[in-house]
Amino acid sequence: MSESHRHPDSPASDELQPLSLSSATVTLWGTVAWLVALVVTLVVPALHQGDRHWWPWTCVAAIVLGLLGFSYVRRGRGNAAGAE
Repeated sequence: MSESHRHPDSPASDELQPLSLSSATVTLWGTVAWLVALVVTLVVPALHQGDRHWWPWTCVAAIVLGLLGFSYVRRGRGNAAGAE
């Protein structure tokens, strides 16, 4: 059967497989990325002055939420228990 005529629910031989990456790793690297964004925002004056005065606080909020998410995933509470 050709690719164009295959039923959407039938398994494909070249189907993509999920990455073997833990949720904790993804959360941690996302938080690190926001930390880098905070440093860049604070080092470059144009990125935190004038109309952009709120940019560093966005990075801080994302870092705090990332750390909370990381601790939630690491403890395995609720749906996060199966996230590994």
